Amino acid sequence: VLGGDVASTFDHPELVTLGECDVVEEVMIGEDKVIRLGGCKSGAACTIVLRGASSHLLDEAERSMHDALCVLQATVKEPRTICGGGCSETAMALAIDREVENTPGKRAIAMSAFARALTSMPATIADNGGFDSAELVTQLRAKHAAGGSTWGLDMENGKIADMAELGITESFKSKYSVLMSASEAAEMILRVDDIIKCAPRQRNEGY
Repeated sequence: VLGGDVASTFDHPELVTLGECDVVEEVMIGEDKVIRLGGCKSGAACTIVLRGASSHLLDEAERSMHDALCVLQATVKEPRTICGGGCSETAMALAIDREVENTPGKRAIAMSAFARALTSMPATIADNGGFDSAELVTQLRAKHAAGGSTWGLDMENGKIADMAELGITESFKSKYSVLMSASEAAEMILRVDDIIKCAPRQRNEGY
């Protein structure tokens, strides 16, 4: 991080490249003292300090930070993005519903169920924001049916809006992975014909 070499001894200091930074200071974080290095030469690393009132809040904050960093890493590897706010799920659900009309047999029932599962994503987003999910989802579906393919849920104002104009995007790689994992899990459950449960072990008398 500082641009220096790791030296095990000081026998030949002239052969060692020393690191450099703009500031070295001791700061207090909670009840602990730590050394902060600022203005590092390479700038290839940084430290994120998470603070919370309890260990539960810290664990939740660490999980959220880890998820955000994983999405960022996936976006760097796969720079393609899609509109967020439930936009992609609504578009996929409408495309499947249109195809259901041309699909005979039981396959159409499975496709309709898959479309309903996709629609539950924007409904969950609206519920988590404290808004009426039924009203917002129906408005969003109507907007997509009218050609608004980039519209999604604006949770700051509690209404539907153009995600492209608001700049609300999601990683294509992350969304693809979530969709494929959910589909594979559903297929594995459907392949299960029956569940065999072993009888409970009999305890000997006297124990």
